[in-house]
Amino acid sequence: MKQVLYRNFGNPPEVLEVIESDTFVLAAGQARIKVLRAPINPSDVAQIAGQYGVKPELPAIAGLEGLGRVVEVNGNGIEEGQLVLLPSVGTWATEMIGAIDQLVPLPEGDLDQLSMLRVNPATAYLLLTEFVELNPGDWVILSAANSGVGSYIVQLAKARGINLVCVVRRESAVADLKQAGANVVLVDGADLAEQVREATGKEMKLALDAVAGDTAGRLAETLEDAGTLVLYGGMSAKPASIGIDPILFRDVRVRGFWLLPWILETSKEEQTKVYGELTMAVAAGILHAPIERQFSLDEITEAVTYAMAGERSGKVLLAPNGA
Repeated sequence: MKQVLYRNFGNPPEVLEVIESDTFVLAAGQARIKVLRAPINPSDVAQIAGQYGVKPELPAIAGLEGLGRVVEVNGNGIEEGQLVLLPSVGTWATEMIGAIDQLVPLPEGDLDQLSMLRVNPATAYLLLTEFVELNPGDWVILSAANSGVGSYIVQLAKARGINLVCVVRRESAVADLKQAGANVVLVDGADLAEQVREATGKEMKLALDAVAGDTAGRLAETLEDAGTLVLYGGMSAKPASIGIDPILFRDVRVRGFWLLPWILETSKEEQTKVYGELTMAVAAGILHAPIERQFSLDEITEAVTYAMAGERSGKVLLAPNGA
């Protein structure tokens, strides 16, 4: 089999290499999975660069999510031919081994869309459900709204009747978000809170921030008393700057969210429930992410360079066993 390996942390195009390895013998309770699709996400790039929340032991196989089909089992609990979400480690390979009791089965469907369920759609779903009870008509503000997670939040919020203020960092991102169904789209700036008040006349119930820096503080200023700000990223590479007034005088709550602990600590039954709902949303056309290009494992240097370049109109996927 083939795997994409890195021996040192660094710039992905420079440290990634494709190796050929012997296939593993299955132990009891394990399944062999043929990898069908594996997205290239910012989290993958960050981990390879040594800038992610968890650093694997080196050398390591790259890739944090994907989709595969079970081709061999040694035990009970899953059948050959079953489509599954891949374990969250080492997915950039032609095959993987997974513990049967940890595999999340999926129904047949669009392979490209299903391959992206584990990270971005799940993050979007949990951000909208785990921190504040939201009802139709409530207002939520979201930074980095044109990001991968942001696009899924826009789609899920629209389906639930939740009003969304989308904040972006460039004017060129506004039109696409409005076309996607965002209620209000604003360009970030020092007057963001004033812009929100003028555009909506409302205070926000929940703020979701993937930028940090001054943006976190500006989002906090838009919240209602006892509103919640959830930090789930730091695209600005700056500390989150939040004034004392919202926290001290208006009881604004600041929370953090990272998907990995949820994956590691949540039961298979609960994960199956969440991913089942997301799968149904994909099948119903509620959730969709445009795909720009697919690459083979042998094209990994070109693929990761392309994914890192930015200004794309869709996701970049690896198809380790061909399209």
